[in-house]
Amino acid sequence: MKKPSEWKVHALVLGMVIIAELIGQKKFQVGPGQAILLPMLYALVMGLFMGPKYLKLVTMEEMKLATPFISISVMLLMAKYGTTIGPSVPLLLKSGAALILQELGNLGTIFFAFPVALMLGFKREIIGAVHSIARESSLAVVADIYGLEGPEGRGVMGVYICGTLFGAIFFGIMAGIFGSLNIFHPYALAMACGVGSASMMAASSGSLSAMFPEMANEIQAFASASNLLTGADGVYASLFLALPITEWLYRKFAREDKSQTQTKLAATKEVR
Repeated sequence: MKKPSEWKVHALVLGMVIIAELIGQKKFQVGPGQAILLPMLYALVMGLFMGPKYLKLVTMEEMKLATPFISISVMLLMAKYGTTIGPSVPLLLKSGAALILQELGNLGTIFFAFPVALMLGFKREIIGAVHSIARESSLAVVADIYGLEGPEGRGVMGVYICGTLFGAIFFGIMAGIFGSLNIFHPYALAMACGVGSASMMAASSGSLSAMFPEMANEIQAFASASNLLTGADGVYASLFLALPITEWLYRKFAREDKSQTQTKLAATKEVR
């Protein structure tokens, strides 16, 4: 059997990045909303087709070889978030309660998604998948606590990939729909755009700006500030609220061998 090559993996990744960046951002209208396609989406799609099922440019052994590099990349991502969070603390303290407390609304993903995931038969993948909308900060926290090779890591990575593929389109459409209902103030909707994802924020705030052009600057300002704060306090919300709540719900309602759960919890405490 031919030995897998690290250089081949690195070369393919570099090629995908160059092609994706050359394509750049693409915007289009979908109903009342606006969708934005970012280079990360193109890279993911290219990676899907390079596997042994389609183009066969990458073997299964090379895919396994590339797995540990995800954790290395997330370590760099965690360091980047550390440099973002620290300088943002004074801004967090000065900001209004609405911007800061809106992060608690992201905990709603737990109570909406947990019962569905449980009914579908997921095990500990639930913890990584439903504790947040699984953007970069959540991915980094789960990788640091559980690792990406375990079920929690698979859960958060699955939702992360789905969010990258469909999130911007979904948020762009939803912002247009809620903006047209005239129930919420455009500023409130703008704050809701900041879920910790640049692509989702850009798509949803772009839809709102198109609907309320006279408030476009204010909408962009509120959305950007909300996104920045979510990226900062979202780490703490995931670490101290979302993951413990999801762990508790899983222990209470999931049908799993208790000895397996206790072993997993002990391993998690050792990592912490």
